[in-house]
Amino acid sequence: ACALGRSPPPPRASVRCLAAGACFSAHLADVSYTEARGACDQRRGSLAWVTGEQELDLLLELLADAAVPAPTVFWVGLKRNASACTHNEQPLRGFSWEGVGGGTAPQEVPAALGQWLQEPLPSCLTARCAGLHLAPVPGGDRRWGWKE
Repeated sequence: ACALGRSPPPPRASVRCLAAGACFSAHLADVSYTEARGACDQRRGSLAWVTGEQELDLLLELLADAAVPAPTVFWVGLKRNASACTHNEQPLRGFSWEGVGGGTAPQEVPAALGQWLQEPLPSCLTARCAGLHLAPVPGGDRRWGWKE
């Protein structure tokens, strides 16, 4: 999932935009975090980031429309550097958003964004990435959570 500027969206991509803010696009491919980040860079964007519930709702809607009817993990720009530790008391558990506007997104996020499908492993020694796991459930709803 990529966060794009206000430029025209890439061809053949599923795209959603906030009224005042970035656009998000979804791309289905079985690639590594690094390859996904490179693909977003080529589209003049970055891996998607979420700092509020409005962005989360838009991203979940976009990914649900783009996904196959099976559980899917989408790479987003959620990463914990090797020098950072797991912090279970924080919504992002010590992970942070990378690559937003050439820098990083605000790390203070609402507690509602701290929904982890599986808690990240406690560590202060290795860099780790996290994706957005999305699974359809009966009734048209979806279950989501971050997954290391």
